[in-house]
Amino acid sequence: MRIGELSRRTGASQRSLRYDEEQGLLTPTRLPNGYRDYDEHTVTTVRRIQVLLSAGLGTSAVAEILPCAVDDGVVLSGRCPELIEGLAKERHRINAAIGDLITARDILDSLVGRPLRAQAVPSR
Repeated sequence: MRIGELSRRTGASQRSLRYDEEQGLLTPTRLPNGYRDYDEHTVTTVRRIQVLLSAGLGTSAVAEILPCAVDDGVVLSGRCPELIEGLAKERHRINAAIGDLITARDILDSLVGRPLRAQAVPSR
């Protein structure tokens, strides 16, 4: 399938698919006319990439994890136990960032003596 169809089927933009290729996450074949040609399995791979990126992982981590995924949901299922420690550290980093944000919010609330309501951010 060509890049446009892969984009439609996965919801990933063509630009992000080209970026994933540049990062070594996707390896399409090239047709004689230079067009990229993706096989059916690439749909699953792109969905895995999307899940991993949405978890806040960088493309280098995604490249390490992809070969270990065993299902459409990107469950590692013990295939690459060496990755578990790194993912646990990333989870700890995210939890620390959440804690810092909650602290910052609480400080803002204390400045006015009550919780502030969320307001729409004006466009620039």
